[in-house]
Amino acid sequence: MTYHSITPGRVWLDTDGNRIQAHGGSIITVGDTFYWYGENKEKTTGKDSIWHWGVRCYSSKDLYNWKSEGIIIPPDTEDESSPLHPSAMMDRPHIIYNERTKKYAAWLKIMGEPPCFAVLTADSILGPYDMVNPKVNPCGLEVGDFDLQVDPDTKKGYLISQKPHTCIYVAELNEDYTDAAGTYTEHFPHTAPPQAREAPAHFIRNGLHYLITSGTTGYDSNPSEASIAADWNGPYEVLGDPHVNDSSKTSFNSQITSVFRHPGKKDLYIALADRWKPEICRMEGYETGAYSDRIQEKFRRIFDPKVEFVFTAEDAADMKINSSVSDYVWLPLKFEGGQVRIEWRDEWTIEEYE
Repeated sequence: MTYHSITPGRVWLDTDGNRIQAHGGSIITVGDTFYWYGENKEKTTGKDSIWHWGVRCYSSKDLYNWKSEGIIIPPDTEDESSPLHPSAMMDRPHIIYNERTKKYAAWLKIMGEPPCFAVLTADSILGPYDMVNPKVNPCGLEVGDFDLQVDPDTKKGYLISQKPHTCIYVAELNEDYTDAAGTYTEHFPHTAPPQAREAPAHFIRNGLHYLITSGTTGYDSNPSEASIAADWNGPYEVLGDPHVNDSSKTSFNSQITSVFRHPGKKDLYIALADRWKPEICRMEGYETGAYSDRIQEKFRRIFDPKVEFVFTAEDAADMKINSSVSDYVWLPLKFEGGQVRIEWRDEWTIEEYE
């Protein structure tokens, strides 16, 4: 099948006819080729302990049709203590290129005990990747959902990470992009979910820094929040939910993982998002926002120290989903002054943009 447009929320197949497995990932451009990489969830059915099957990568010339380039960071099926073991809860791989070392640096979130990052490097975007450090806690901090970016002018690397259930922090990386340099700033303080921010997605436009984050409600989508600053380290001004006319209060049932700026277009920024649970769109009260309200209230009670919350079998099931059939929601960003907007579109094309 050949695609000629982007259709958010619909099943997306690669050029071999298989579901694309690049969740929680990003796009990096090398020459005239786009590479989309992310968590390979092909074996993650929720029925066993398999959380991932490595990092898979796809290549494309048009952002519509994607050829599988295989698993570029394979799972370690032998060593149960490895951060790459299928049960190690590896999430949200991010890869940046270091012009000084001529290497690609890959950071992986590992939700072990305690959570940390694993950092690998390679000479090619497609690998092979060598483990540099299997356990990184930047500046001694806790880790969570994150983004990884390079300043286009200074070429300094930056980590934007969630400190679980507390805040988002921004840390400058060392020259090799393999650890933090030692300083960081904290933003968006909250006491607990669902208001606590996660899944930060950073981009720069007209010299201003934007962050789009989600609330914290597990695999159930929630309202996003955009913010803006004049510097990497803020202060950030909260702009509100960028999703326009989203009556469901779920960011169109998606969670943004990164924002990709098209290098060949004048002003095209694409929010790349996962639709972890496609079935939410069929839930009672989805379109009116009542379903989202119920989920938000549930998480308030879970993390309210004054409330005794009983964890049920249904709650446990919500933590293990069949993400092998999760979909993607890619939508272009619109800008009105400093405001950023995301409107729902059933179908759109790259060619619409200059």
